[in-house]
Amino acid sequence: MTEQLLQGLHHITATVGNAREDYAFYTRVLGLRLVKQTVNFDFPQVYHLYYGDEAGDPGTIFTTFPYQGQGIRRGLPGPGQVVISGFSIPQGSLDFWRRRLETHGFGASQVERFGQKALRVLDPSGLLLELTEVSDDHRTPWTTTEITPTEAIRGLHHVVVSVRDLAPSIAFFTEYLGFTVQAEQGSYTRLALPGMSSGQFLELRHEPGEAPGRQGMGTVHHVAWRVADDAQLLALREHLLQLPGLQPTEIKDRNYFHSVYCRMVEGVLFEFATIPPGFTVDETTDQLGTALQLPPWEEANRPTITSLLPPLF
Repeated sequence: MTEQLLQGLHHITATVGNAREDYAFYTRVLGLRLVKQTVNFDFPQVYHLYYGDEAGDPGTIFTTFPYQGQGIRRGLPGPGQVVISGFSIPQGSLDFWRRRLETHGFGASQVERFGQKALRVLDPSGLLLELTEVSDDHRTPWTTTEITPTEAIRGLHHVVVSVRDLAPSIAFFTEYLGFTVQAEQGSYTRLALPGMSSGQFLELRHEPGEAPGRQGMGTVHHVAWRVADDAQLLALREHLLQLPGLQPTEIKDRNYFHSVYCRMVEGVLFEFATIPPGFTVDETTDQLGTALQLPPWEEANRPTITSLLPPLF
């Protein structure tokens, strides 16, 4: 690419189990805002829940498909998947988060990687999360009565992708998508987009002897990276079409952004999503997440859809 099109993480989307447990964990325990309750546009009898900051700014968004009761098998994390989703927390807040997670029944273990301390915790569906202490993340967080600005999550920090063959993976992301190698530690290689700040990091975990991961409940479905607008998305799609072995989708209208999907090295699913139009196309900022929003083509089916969705609150 002659022009750097990727600006950082847009969102992470995971396949989870119980909708009410998912909502309670991400809003009441982690303190994120429910930015949007809508449905999986490809399977509308299942929620698509978006959590993030006040406005759901790209780079703060973690989303879930609660598939409990839909006959979805249990997933298996492994090569070809995002195996860790990382959030940014303020420097010095690690003890607060350890106590908070333990109080709510979630055991946390401390790790340190690339000079940064983090807590690892499994969410109710078994997704592995990391809360990483960062000193220079100045994004304005969503806060609650129990979580103040000195502790609140700022947004996404990194994703960890498991790969069996490291060198070709590094070559692909650096030569074709504009990442640079920032650091190496053990089996981890940290790649960064220009700026090298929270929400820019892609970490590759080298696991040559592991069996490929299996999609299903308790695994990340895809990771999305943001681009500025439709023109940049189109340019990126044209670029992907020129690369050997890639088959990017047509541009899809996801109501809150437009996107292209493509399987990268070892089959990990990447989405590339625009920053606009954002989550206020069908709700005001104050109203975000308070009511079920359906895409226009599903409005006629609202009674049926709502009868199939489980209670969230």
